[in-house]
Amino acid sequence: MGMSAEEEESTSPKEEEWPEVEKAEKLARGAALKWASGIFYRTEQLRGLGFYRIRELQRNSSIQSRIKSTVQSYLEGMSTGLEQLHSALADIHHVRQALESVQQELASSAGSFQSLQLLREVALEHTQLGSVVSTLPQLFSVHKLLSESFNLLQRQHLLEAHMGLMNLESLQGGILSQLHDHNLLSPSYLASIESYFGGLQELNKALAQQLWHIVAHGLKLMLEDPSLFVSAVRIIEREEGIDAVLLRRSQVPGFLPPGRPKGWRQKFFQVIQDTIVAAHFQTVPREAQGWSLSKYLASLQSAILAELCIVKDLMVQCCPPHYNILSTFAAMYHQSLTHHFHQILTHDVDKQEIFAVLHWALHVYPSAEMMAHPNLLPEVDVSTLRPLLAADLIDYLEETYVVKVQASIAEWMQKTLEIEFKEWFSDTEPESDYQGCFQTTLPIIVMKMLDENIRVASLISDNLLQKVRSMALAELEAFLGSLTEALSEFNREHQQEPAASKCYAPYMLSTINNCLALSTSVSVLCTEGASFSESHKIPSSLKAALEKAQKKACRLLLDELLADLQPLFVQLPSRHWLSDPQMMRNICEVIDTHVKVFCRARKPFSTDLLVDSEHVVMSQYVKALLQKKIVCRNTEERDQMGRRMLQDASQLKQLFCTLGLKESDQTLNVIADLQELISLKDPTLLSLEVLGLVTKYPDISDDHISMLLEVRGDVSKEIRNNVLEIMVQNLQVLPENYQPVFGNILVPAPELPFCLGKPKCA
Repeated sequence: MGMSAEEEESTSPKEEEWPEVEKAEKLARGAALKWASGIFYRTEQLRGLGFYRIRELQRNSSIQSRIKSTVQSYLEGMSTGLEQLHSALADIHHVRQALESVQQELASSAGSFQSLQLLREVALEHTQLGSVVSTLPQLFSVHKLLSESFNLLQRQHLLEAHMGLMNLESLQGGILSQLHDHNLLSPSYLASIESYFGGLQELNKALAQQLWHIVAHGLKLMLEDPSLFVSAVRIIEREEGIDAVLLRRSQVPGFLPPGRPKGWRQKFFQVIQDTIVAAHFQTVPREAQGWSLSKYLASLQSAILAELCIVKDLMVQCCPPHYNILSTFAAMYHQSLTHHFHQILTHDVDKQEIFAVLHWALHVYPSAEMMAHPNLLPEVDVSTLRPLLAADLIDYLEETYVVKVQASIAEWMQKTLEIEFKEWFSDTEPESDYQGCFQTTLPIIVMKMLDENIRVASLISDNLLQKVRSMALAELEAFLGSLTEALSEFNREHQQEPAASKCYAPYMLSTINNCLALSTSVSVLCTEGASFSESHKIPSSLKAALEKAQKKACRLLLDELLADLQPLFVQLPSRHWLSDPQMMRNICEVIDTHVKVFCRARKPFSTDLLVDSEHVVMSQYVKALLQKKIVCRNTEERDQMGRRMLQDASQLKQLFCTLGLKESDQTLNVIADLQELISLKDPTLLSLEVLGLVTKYPDISDDHISMLLEVRGDVSKEIRNNVLEIMVQNLQVLPENYQPVFGNILVPAPELPFCLGKPKCA
């Protein structure tokens, strides 16, 4: 059903004025519809419709009643408030009128108040005169009090003298304060008062001097007469209390008597710092050089510990608890020691001095022998203070120490090597150990020097230990390089004048044994002092230096053997050699003489020298065969040469077996194998023989075979080419662990096809 025009006109303004009403009504209707649909969901529930209607009417009536009551109380409160506001406004008007009348009366009587100014001035003058009169007896007694206080001070009655000083200062301060309060503290008045109390400053100064003298000798007084020290501390505390009071009072009027605050408590600690503590650190004694610095530091340790014990046992009881006198003394010593060490280290200190400072600062100072002494605990705890030596200073000192130790070790090792070099030219053999191996004192001397320096460094810190150990190993490596050069120089001088170095081989062998001993000692040196988790290995460069020196000595010994064998091998092969076994006996005698000396080297070098000697002999024998000094003329000579080679090989094998080299470790079988190539009767079978040689000795070359075929003297060019072609077709690859036999045997260069310059071609 549509709404009428009047209804639309009547509802429209309301909707415009209260747009929320329609929204609220819709929400209410919806809520009611939802509630009703829930209640009257079933037909049988409609029976209670009348009951619900009556209940809802009663509820609406109750709500309307409460609303009307609330509106009524609100309107009554508003009415009461308005009445009170009207009453307050009337009171304000009344007060304003009263104030205006009072102001008018005060303005009319202002002239009468000016006559009171004269009365005010008279009252002020009366007050001042009264104050002066009251203080006259004290003013007249000023000079007497000064004289009595000076007398008391001379008799060391400190507390009584200080009491007189306080009375005089109180009188002077009171006069100055009154003048300040009345704005009368002019320069002329101030000068007059200071002149009248002129002796007061002298008394204050004399008392202060007496106090600081007592404080400066406080430790001595603790053992003789502590009462003076106690009196001095009590006076200082009195002055501190007076300073505190005057400072609080000065905040409001802004007046502080001259000379205040005195700050005698701060001066007390400063005097202790400048006299008792600084007495130990005035200058570094001139004799404190080298290890005498350790004695100087030991005396510091003893003196400081003794004084701190006196402070704890006696002085602590004479000072207020808030002084923390023991901790303060410890901190002062700590600070002074830090400064003192910086003074010491500004000079050019040597390694012993650096060690003394580091060891004392890092180990002695914080130990139970000094600052952690049981008598000082728990009051003294230097761990709460800054380190005695800063970390960067410690690093600098350690680096400087390593450099100085390095220079000392390098110089000392050079001298040791010079002495060792001179011993090499002596006429007597070096000493032998229990196994009969040659040795000198070189390893013991060198390792003792290095070990001592490393052990000394370990007393400072693990960091310095590692630095010194690394430096020591580097210096040992440099020393081994110099030792290798010395071996070369020894060899040159021996070649020039053999008579001057009669014990050439023994000292070469002793050098090998010394290097082996050094290697063992270095292994111990690298692991000594290391923690379980750390692994220290010999540096590869140091290992290489040791091996280089050992191999150099071995090479020179083998060169000596080779030098004695070469004149004999030059005679091989020859027709005289074919028929005379004496030449090989001479060679065996030379080998036996040299190799028997080689056994004086420690294993494995004695074995290596024996193996290398055998290989040298084999190489020289084969090399002599390749010189083509003899060419067999017939089968009989080839057979004779084969027999001689077999006899030589057997004789050499027996000799080296006698010297201790197993036949399975020898290479002399090469001689027997080569003789089969030379003594083979049928040249057509040479290809098979050579193929067997190539298989057995893959490093044999066609040049080697060519020379051996020429020694036979019956090989045609065709057979030679066939043999060489078979070698080319059967090239062998060297096995991985193959020990070369022919690789180091050089084949002589072939002769030129023309003969320019030869006499027979002229």
